[in-house]
Amino acid sequence: MPSHLVVSLSGLTHDATESLARGVEFAAELDARGVPLSQLFRPRSASGALQLKSPLVSWMHERRAAGDAIVLHGYDHNSDPIGAWQSSALARVGRRAEFAALPRHEAGLRLTAARRALTALGLRTDMFVPPRWLASPGTVEALHDQGFGVLADENGVRLLHGRADDTVVRARVLGFRVSGERHPLADDRKAAEAWRCRVLEAEVARTVRRGGLVRINIRAKDLKRPARRAAVLAAVDAALRLGAVPATYRLTSPARAA
Repeated sequence: MPSHLVVSLSGLTHDATESLARGVEFAAELDARGVPLSQLFRPRSASGALQLKSPLVSWMHERRAAGDAIVLHGYDHNSDPIGAWQSSALARVGRRAEFAALPRHEAGLRLTAARRALTALGLRTDMFVPPRWLASPGTVEALHDQGFGVLADENGVRLLHGRADDTVVRARVLGFRVSGERHPLADDRKAAEAWRCRVLEAEVARTVRRGGLVRINIRAKDLKRPARRAAVLAAVDAALRLGAVPATYRLTSPARAA
């Protein structure tokens, strides 16, 4: 079974013109390679709900028509989505990521609000990526309740057929998020950055050779750094040379993850 390549873009907001311009340029680079984007989109920002005629929403419509997938990426990324928490490990996770610790009912309320906001913008999707790629068991239940088809978290992609027979494709997200790994030259920022870029390409090549699912995510703020943007495009080129099939998070068949 051939490897599949999924590239996602996150972190675009309606009030950041420069980041949208960089996103447009990056999407054009992928178009030239025949690779669609999975657009991780949140319908509400800290400054309020997005407007139908905003440049970001207009671009999302254009990209959907061009073959990109629109993926619901939370609602508003509230760091404390159900109010004050007591001091506990679970509470700390909850305050960091919108859907990381939500019970089923509260997750359902937020998903409903997010879908209504999305519908008001003329967009629909049954795919979900939680903020910071963290979804609580209650969120998984709520996604089933509301008929979502795909959940992509930090460890893999879950095709939501039914609670007992979901298909889970194991594959971790590759990109430039902060991790627990520390490079020997981490105190030298330039050297550490170059190392991260090399690791990305090496991990992508290794996964393709093993026939796994390649998941690359790039954030809007990563596009500010030419080295990171170049590294992602180099990793995409390497995956394509090795025979990876471009895809979005609307996976129609499971791939064997590395």
